[in-house]
Amino acid sequence: MSANPIDIHVGKRLRLRRSVTGVSQEKLAEMLGITFQQVQKYEKGVNRIGSSRLFDIAKSLGVPVNFFFDEYSESSGGAAGKYALAEETAEFAHEENTKSRETMALVKAYYQISDPKVRKKALELIKSLADKS
Repeated sequence: MSANPIDIHVGKRLRLRRSVTGVSQEKLAEMLGITFQQVQKYEKGVNRIGSSRLFDIAKSLGVPVNFFFDEYSESSGGAAGKYALAEETAEFAHEENTKSRETMALVKAYYQISDPKVRKKALELIKSLADKS
């Protein structure tokens, strides 16, 4: 049985936030009272994260629970209950990109912008610059 697309997305968002905040898998596991292997499985989407565990993870990483579902859109062509990553998330969250130092610095700076309207404007600026290259 393959992993559910939602679990994969939540796992990617978990990895992204953990990386941006500089929290190791071991440290997060310690904070949650689980093994780092369990954190690895969550990040890969292999194991589904229960609601109470997701709440604890969000609290530990300083984000609201809905952070893990951000940038999801319902798939127009798929079966009911299936979801697809938004185009920006698919490109941005790709594992190779999140490993680069430049990308991590950009993500960290982006999430330090507290005003959602300013964050959106920053994203629009970056997209417009990317279109010109």
